[in-house]
Amino acid sequence: MPKDPTPESVTDDDLFGAITVRLDGREGEVVVEGASVPRVVLRRTTGTDRADHVPIGTRDGAVLTLTVDGAPAELDLARGRVTRRSYRVDVRYAGRSWRLVPGSIPSSRLLRGRERLGDFSSGGDGRVFAEWRRDAAPDARDAAVGYALAAAFGTGGQPMWMMALELAGDLLPG
Repeated sequence: MPKDPTPESVTDDDLFGAITVRLDGREGEVVVEGASVPRVVLRRTTGTDRADHVPIGTRDGAVLTLTVDGAPAELDLARGRVTRRSYRVDVRYAGRSWRLVPGSIPSSRLLRGRERLGDFSSGGDGRVFAEWRRDAAPDARDAAVGYALAAAFGTGGQPMWMMALELAGDLLPG
């Protein structure tokens, strides 16, 4: 039986031109590349269980590897429970740190250190859109890492109060 093709999307980023994102949730791989950004690859270990609600198939950092321009990077994922902050993803590479954390229902903020670089949106299908804060002066590594994290883990999250209302509504009879 032939393998399903890997979904590929190309975004014309305002600052970095054409960026290609390939997401293969079944095999557990995200590849980001473009003429003006370094290649970033995020992989799930072969043979590990796949969670359908996470585009790359897991939030278990122990079974994920990340490379930026061929060199290993450190990846640290929060558990993804109730609060938006619990869905954060942290990366450390070459003396820098990034964090992708939900900021609204559809989007997540990308931070380099404590500086907000921009907002990413992705519905988990490999298509990623970035809105950069130009005053933050993001660079090519920022872009490549941000696109990879948004594609691999999706973006956005409901506020806690909205989840509480939904839970309360589910408990009411009728």
